[in-house]
Amino acid sequence: QLQFVESGGGLVQPGGSLRLSCAASGFGFKFYSIGWFRQAPGKEREGVSCISVSGASTIYGDSVKGRFTISRDNAKNTVYLQMNNVKPEDTAVYYCAAGSCNNWPLAFASWGQGTQVTVSA
Repeated sequence: QLQFVESGGGLVQPGGSLRLSCAASGFGFKFYSIGWFRQAPGKEREGVSCISVSGASTIYGDSVKGRFTISRDNAKNTVYLQMNNVKPEDTAVYYCAAGSCNNWPLAFASWGQGTQVTVSA
Protein backbone atom coordinates (compact mmCIF):
# COMPACT_ATOMS: atom_id res chain seq x y z
CA GLN A 1 0.00 0.00 0.00
CA LEU A 2 2.87 2.38 0.73
CA GLN A 3 5.80 3.40 -1.43
CA PHE A 4 8.69 5.52 -0.21
CA VAL A 5 11.14 7.75 -2.00
CA GLU A 6 14.18 8.90 -0.06
CA SER A 7 16.06 12.05 -1.03
CA GLY A 8 18.47 14.64 0.32
CA GLY A 9 21.65 12.61 0.48
CA GLY A 10 24.99 13.73 -0.82
CA LEU A 11 28.54 14.56 0.12
CA VAL A 12 29.07 16.42 3.38
CA GLN A 13 32.13 17.24 5.48
CA PRO A 14 32.61 15.85 8.99
CA GLY A 15 30.80 18.09 11.45
CA GLY A 16 28.39 19.29 8.80
CA SER A 17 24.64 18.88 8.50
CA LEU A 18 22.25 17.23 6.10
CA ARG A 19 18.49 16.77 5.98
CA LEU A 20 17.01 13.63 4.46
CA SER A 21 13.41 13.37 3.30
CA CYS A 22 11.19 10.31 2.97
CA ALA A 23 8.13 10.95 0.82
CA ALA A 24 5.32 8.40 0.97
CA SER A 25 2.69 7.63 -1.61
CA GLY A 26 -0.29 5.33 -1.36
CA PHE A 27 -2.62 4.57 1.51
CA GLY A 28 -1.75 4.20 5.15
CA PHE A 29 1.05 6.63 6.00
CA LYS A 30 -0.71 7.94 9.11
CA PHE A 31 -1.29 4.40 10.40
CA TYR A 32 2.39 3.50 10.77
CA SER A 33 5.48 4.38 12.65
CA ILE A 34 8.29 5.23 10.25
CA GLY A 35 11.87 4.14 10.71
CA TRP A 36 15.13 5.33 9.21
CA PHE A 37 17.76 2.68 8.55
CA ARG A 38 21.17 2.69 6.97
CA GLN A 39 23.47 0.17 5.38
CA ALA A 40 27.15 0.54 4.58
CA PRO A 41 28.92 -1.76 2.10
CA GLY A 42 29.63 -5.15 3.63
CA LYS A 43 27.66 -4.38 6.79
CA GLU A 44 24.23 -5.36 8.02
CA ARG A 45 21.38 -2.90 8.00
CA GLU A 46 21.31 -0.70 11.11
CA GLY A 47 18.36 1.03 12.72
CA VAL A 48 18.90 4.78 12.94
CA SER A 49 15.65 6.19 14.29
CA CYS A 50 11.91 5.65 14.59
CA ILE A 51 8.97 7.99 15.01
CA SER A 52 5.49 7.05 16.22
CA VAL A 53 2.34 7.55 14.16
CA SER A 54 1.55 10.86 15.88
CA GLY A 55 5.15 12.00 16.15
CA ALA A 56 4.82 12.13 19.93
CA SER A 57 7.57 9.61 20.62
CA THR A 58 10.90 8.88 18.98
CA ILE A 59 13.70 6.34 19.23
CA TYR A 60 17.34 6.79 18.29
CA GLY A 61 20.19 4.39 17.91
CA ASP A 62 23.02 4.96 20.35
CA SER A 63 25.42 5.93 17.58
CA VAL A 64 23.28 8.88 16.45
CA LYS A 65 21.64 9.98 19.70
CA GLY A 66 22.11 13.68 20.28
CA ARG A 67 23.12 14.31 16.67
CA PHE A 68 20.13 13.26 14.55
CA THR A 69 16.49 14.32 14.84
CA ILE A 70 13.55 12.55 13.24
CA SER A 71 10.28 14.33 12.49
CA ARG A 72 7.17 13.81 10.39
CA ASP A 73 4.58 15.94 8.65
CA ASN A 74 1.50 13.78 8.21
CA ALA A 75 -0.22 16.43 6.09
CA LYS A 76 2.60 16.05 3.57
CA ASN A 77 3.11 12.30 4.01
CA THR A 78 6.77 12.97 4.68
CA VAL A 79 9.33 11.98 7.31
CA TYR A 80 12.58 13.84 7.81
CA LEU A 81 15.93 13.02 9.32
CA GLN A 82 17.98 16.03 10.36
CA MET A 83 21.61 14.96 10.59
CA ASN A 84 23.92 17.27 12.54
CA ASN A 85 27.58 16.91 13.43
CA VAL A 86 27.94 14.06 10.96
CA LYS A 87 30.85 11.64 11.21
CA PRO A 88 32.61 9.49 8.61
CA GLU A 89 30.97 6.41 10.14
CA ASP A 90 27.59 7.86 9.15
CA THR A 91 28.46 7.10 5.53
CA ALA A 92 25.83 4.68 4.22
CA VAL A 93 22.74 4.33 2.09
CA TYR A 94 19.79 5.57 4.14
CA TYR A 95 16.36 3.97 3.83
CA CYS A 96 12.97 4.56 5.35
CA ALA A 97 10.29 1.96 5.99
CA ALA A 98 6.94 1.48 7.75
CA GLY A 99 6.30 -0.54 10.88
CA SER A 100 5.85 -0.05 14.62
CA CYS A 101 8.32 1.62 16.95
CA ASN A 102 7.33 -1.02 19.50
CA ASN A 103 9.15 -3.55 17.31
CA TRP A 104 11.93 -1.30 16.02
CA PRO A 105 14.25 -2.09 14.35
CA LEU A 106 12.42 -5.29 13.38
CA ALA A 107 9.42 -5.91 11.13
CA PHE A 108 9.57 -2.83 8.89
CA ALA A 109 8.42 -2.97 5.30
CA SER A 110 7.82 -0.93 2.13
CA TRP A 111 11.44 0.03 1.71
CA GLY A 112 12.44 2.83 -0.62
CA GLN A 113 15.39 2.88 -2.98
CA GLY A 114 17.61 4.68 -0.49
CA THR A 115 19.69 7.83 -0.64
CA GLN A 116 23.48 7.86 -0.38
CA VAL A 117 25.14 9.87 2.38
CA THR A 118 28.90 10.25 2.20
CA VAL A 119 30.78 12.01 5.00
CA SER A 120 34.29 12.89 3.94
CA ALA A 121 36.71 15.78 4.13
